[in-house]
Amino acid sequence: MASRFSSLPQIPTAIVGSYPQPGWLIDRQRLGERLPPRTRADELWRLEGEDLAEAQDAATMLAIGDQKAAGIDILGDGEIRRESYSNRLANALDGIDIDNPGTAIDRTGAENPVPRVTGAIRRARSIEVDEARELRARTDEVIKITLPGPFTLTQQAQNDHYPDEASLAMAYAEALNEEIRELFAAGIDIVQLDEPYLQARPDAAREYAIPAIDRALEGTDGLSALHICFGYAHVHRGAAKPGGYAFLPELNVSRIDIISIEAAQPDLDPSILRKLPDKRIMYGVLDLNDPEVETAEQVAARLREALDHMDAERLIAAPDCGMKYHSRENAFAMLAAMAEGAALVREELKQ
Repeated sequence: MASRFSSLPQIPTAIVGSYPQPGWLIDRQRLGERLPPRTRADELWRLEGEDLAEAQDAATMLAIGDQKAAGIDILGDGEIRRESYSNRLANALDGIDIDNPGTAIDRTGAENPVPRVTGAIRRARSIEVDEARELRARTDEVIKITLPGPFTLTQQAQNDHYPDEASLAMAYAEALNEEIRELFAAGIDIVQLDEPYLQARPDAAREYAIPAIDRALEGTDGLSALHICFGYAHVHRGAAKPGGYAFLPELNVSRIDIISIEAAQPDLDPSILRKLPDKRIMYGVLDLNDPEVETAEQVAARLREALDHMDAERLIAAPDCGMKYHSRENAFAMLAAMAEGAALVREELKQ
């Protein structure tokens, strides 16, 4: 693994997680009309059974192929087999009453059906490991798999079993730790935890998020990443995003190796990067609220701003967030512009 990562160019490129799912695979209109599902949403898929599995495999191959063709260095599976970034794993654990969901307040302020925790959270089987092996078999390049993080899982659940949220978060962390160990054993180079609720609920995050995140990574031997953002642009369309994070510098003391942050759409003050001196940074350079594709020069300008506050050896170029709600055509064009912009800056650094 180390040799694969060390072979990457300076300022490598990566997707954050999701890539657009084809309309022949999932009902994109229905997907875009609702909040990202926390419980299972099988009704979104166009197919069932073996036909669905075969179609998901084919769409995953398209997502990998698009990333390669666009010039992306760190590849993912595009989360093609998922209805949302979190619900697949969240509903595959023991301790969840699948038939009787609970409710929780989404970060938009709306009530959303969520997993209801009625017993001890345990991982009875692998969840993304088969898909990880499939991804590894498709490419020799650096690959990344995403999982929802323990803090966000806790915020997206109704807790009817544990004495408090901190206990529930630690239980999620222990289950995640088992999955992460197997993912690295399957050949994954980077495991990313998605933790958008660190920003949405910073007070609770300061109480127990870092211990839970560190427990999820305890004893693992691959590179870890953590994505923290202000939410999908599609979901928060029309709402102004803050120009700074309520919870970010705190992550510098965590076990996480790479911090993925949204910077383009909120016009983030890049000086915050000085608060993360010990981490690699996946820096958001694609504004996913705007369907107009950035130019390579716009991407390069955002990377140069980041380099005013950190060294190039720690910088990774990425979109702000997942690209799930964009058209495949737009997503591909954005990734290609990102790769070209990173190449421009790479050449400048050689001079």
